[in-house]
Amino acid sequence: MTIIDQTRLPLEEKFLSSKNYRDVCEWIKSLRIRGAPAIGIAAAYAAALAAFEFGSKGKIDPRLDGALGEIHQTRPTAVNIRNILARLRKLDLSGKVVGDVFLGEAHKILAEEVDSCRKIGRFGLELVPDEAVILTHCHTGGLATGGYGTALGIIRAAHEAGKRVMVIADETRPLLQGARLTAYELQKLGIDFKLIVDGASGIAMKKFKVDLVVVGADRIAANGDTANKIGTYNLSVLCKEHKIPFYIAAPSSSFDLAAKSGEDIPIEERNPDEVTHFRVAPSAPWRKFIMTLMGANCRSAPENISVYAPAFDVTPADNIAAFITERGIIRKPYLASIAKAVG
Repeated sequence: MTIIDQTRLPLEEKFLSSKNYRDVCEWIKSLRIRGAPAIGIAAAYAAALAAFEFGSKGKIDPRLDGALGEIHQTRPTAVNIRNILARLRKLDLSGKVVGDVFLGEAHKILAEEVDSCRKIGRFGLELVPDEAVILTHCHTGGLATGGYGTALGIIRAAHEAGKRVMVIADETRPLLQGARLTAYELQKLGIDFKLIVDGASGIAMKKFKVDLVVVGADRIAANGDTANKIGTYNLSVLCKEHKIPFYIAAPSSSFDLAAKSGEDIPIEERNPDEVTHFRVAPSAPWRKFIMTLMGANCRSAPENISVYAPAFDVTPADNIAAFITERGIIRKPYLASIAKAVG
């Protein structure tokens, strides 16, 4: 399995390769690969690597079962990993090499996710005016989805359709996925954009007359409550104040009908160092010098302080104008329409 190390972007395009499922688990935990659809895809390939390693045949034996458990625990909030592993467990393995079966299914999952993103882009087009200012948060492009993107896929589809789109991209503290990854992809796609700090979202909505906000999702409950990158909830509240529609773009694989509401969604808390330090990427001689003096991370806060570092927050369904999925646009009342669309 080969990935581009997202923690090195945009300063360095470094690829990582491994045939060991444990390495893939580390990549997911360390955010070298991130984005709910992408880590679901990675989980499928990790499961195949584990099955080949243990020589499993005809069934999921105890060692493979343990490996699947390790993969499951890598990121607790995104539902895609759980759904993908449940899908693999349901496959007919009788008399078959499990690695071959899992690998074939992983290829299918990757193709399905890319196809879903393109459909999300087409459905989302109807919500984008011919001249639009769109604000987005975190990163939802091809790197996060296996190809094309969800929220960023809608922006990309609008650009490809000839609509005049300008994007406001939040930097997305503390790990700067918007600054590092969204800006990286928008620049490569030739889409006009401005990068802002997270705290400037409100004034940017007013100054640039934002038409809509569209973000991704890591898990969506049966009632429409949505877990996404920390700061998403804040944006939804700002949208209500400014009367701007707030949309969630996500494949059906991100819905969790077993979670009745946002209260049932586990929220991952990250290492406090991600808040109290800035990462220095070693892609130039002067950066390597800084790393030698100060270590890979530069402290930006006092030592021995208390830190709250949730990776996600939950946006209440009432703040969401609609969900844009590969099966169409889902509108209120969500409890019934979500069940009908993805149940």
